[in-house]
Amino acid sequence: MAKKGPKTTVKDRDRRTAAKIEELAAAVAKSALSGREPAFDVPTRALSNTIWDKKAGILRMGKAAQERELFNLNQAKGFMQSLLHAAGVKSLIEQDKTLSLRAMFYKGLHTIAGTSEKTFADQDESDAVLEDLEVTLGALREELHIFAKKAGTMVGNITIVDSGDEIDCRRMGSGGYAIPSIVEPDVIQFKKCDAKFVLHVEKNTVWSRFNEDKFWQEHNCILTEGGGQPPRGVRRLLARLNRELGLPIYCLLDCDPWGHYIYSVIKQGSMSLAFESERLAIPQAKFIGLRAADYERCNLSDDVQIALNDNDTKRARQIADYPWFRDHKGWQKEIATLLSNGFKMEVESLITKDISYVTETYVPERLRAKDWLD
Repeated sequence: MAKKGPKTTVKDRDRRTAAKIEELAAAVAKSALSGREPAFDVPTRALSNTIWDKKAGILRMGKAAQERELFNLNQAKGFMQSLLHAAGVKSLIEQDKTLSLRAMFYKGLHTIAGTSEKTFADQDESDAVLEDLEVTLGALREELHIFAKKAGTMVGNITIVDSGDEIDCRRMGSGGYAIPSIVEPDVIQFKKCDAKFVLHVEKNTVWSRFNEDKFWQEHNCILTEGGGQPPRGVRRLLARLNRELGLPIYCLLDCDPWGHYIYSVIKQGSMSLAFESERLAIPQAKFIGLRAADYERCNLSDDVQIALNDNDTKRARQIADYPWFRDHKGWQKEIATLLSNGFKMEVESLITKDISYVTETYVPERLRAKDWLD
């Protein structure tokens, strides 16, 4: 059964978000009318402004911010773009509609009157402004009625309600349920869950092996994947499954710095979204593999080795120096072994043992032995 949390309706959330936009606009208007330069602060999204909350086990955003000024030639365009997107978001809330990131780019795109200058050079510029707007308003993109493309899949012993439609994730065939970008409680509710845990794998190729072998059925779990670096919808859904249903989250990722980073983001949160770590991070998440020692432990052949390049080595050392890994003996040993080996491995490399080795032997043995890193 789901654990009951505070009742927050979509209308409550929309009212709060709209009020924040109105406050921002009012502050800008007040400055202009009083003869002061219109400006507002944008919290800094960088490592230098990220605080490691060791007690909570998550990243938090610091108080550093950059002022965005209208009459500063280097900031005027960003100032205009921020207010343009803020007005667009308020319009979406008022109409109770959503738009994709791509559509938001086009919604705000036009040539500025009297010039040949466009409001946005490309979607990347638009997306960056939306991220600034998120931290400025203290609201996730999804609360701004903006969604990204679907990039995650789920199957397993759970029934959910998605926008009023009941979906039995036990009966999703070979394709699975496509996890949407917006998975807040007003959109997705958990109805019946028999699963005992969630196994999150890095890629769809590995997920397909587990789904075809009916791993979720035999081991009574939920199986998810995030297409590599999991998008927010996947991370938020995993966090909800963990907090509201009390399900442990186990991660099966590649043995390389990027797999380690994905685990770090799932567990502690990301630097760019540190202001929302409490909703996205899962401090109890566990890393069950692939591990550097598995090359010898599983008696894998030389064929599975992928040599570390300079970028891999640099990234591994950076990750080892993260505060949440720096004092963790298990993770220090894991990364040291990876560097000592001089090569990385993908989860798919276990196929060299047997097509279903990963589902029938590797993961079941790790779970039984409680052999994981946390």
